[in-house]
Amino acid sequence: MAAAALPVLPPQFKSIQHHLRTGQELDKREPVVAYYCRLYAMQTGMKLDSKTPECRKFLSKLMDQLETMKKQLGDNEAITQEIVGCAHVENYALKMFLYADNEDRAGRFHKNMIKSFYTASLLIDVLTVFGELTEENVQHRKYSRWKAAYIHNCLRNGETPQPGPIGMEGEDYDDDDREVGLSVLPGQVSQLSTSTAEPSDMPTSNYTGIHIPPGAHAPANTPAEVPHSTGEVRLTPEDFARAQKYCKYAGSALQYEDVSTAVQNLQKALKLLTTGRE
Repeated sequence: MAAAALPVLPPQFKSIQHHLRTGQELDKREPVVAYYCRLYAMQTGMKLDSKTPECRKFLSKLMDQLETMKKQLGDNEAITQEIVGCAHVENYALKMFLYADNEDRAGRFHKNMIKSFYTASLLIDVLTVFGELTEENVQHRKYSRWKAAYIHNCLRNGETPQPGPIGMEGEDYDDDDREVGLSVLPGQVSQLSTSTAEPSDMPTSNYTGIHIPPGAHAPANTPAEVPHSTGEVRLTPEDFARAQKYCKYAGSALQYEDVSTAVQNLQKALKLLTTGRE
């Protein structure tokens, strides 16, 4: 589902160039994710500059792309229902993160895993089109960006990266280190950059404060027993909506054969429905 070419990116939109490139790379194999990458770029671009002629022209063409894609995707639930779209993008971001994290922990450092870490962080940016990020996603984004920059810098300097969530005592990143320039996939040469990260997202010293959620790098353990409800549980409409959300997430995870994520979300839904608590 190739989209029509866009005009030259105005300098004002530099911070969204990698989200747009990710959308372009995913056009064929993940059109839904590609659509939301462009939607994020559109919404962010509108906030950055919607008045200067070159920016207005670019945003107009991007809007045309979005409308075309929306028609092509038809009645796809991930487009017509935000909760399904959010689950779809989130699960794909997690898939990228888990691949890179597993490679990292196994000590297999290469360009594709750097690319996957960074792409995961970009897709978590994209999740903001659906609302505020969860704390877990905020942590995944910080960790992914740090890992992409750290591993790239080590390889560039001929050093062996340390696997896993280590503390980076005294490790500083200057402006040059924020550019991760490399050829990442066959036929895809791109200039990966952490310039989209806010300065607060880039570590300047110890990074041990970043929390990687349990099970982020391995299959979930045996599911914990879900507490049985005691007495009558009064569920609110919001409870039912949250339970439905968890079931949607589980369904989306199964599309990727991600059993552990599906089980975790079904457990959350069951616990909420039986106890009235999350």
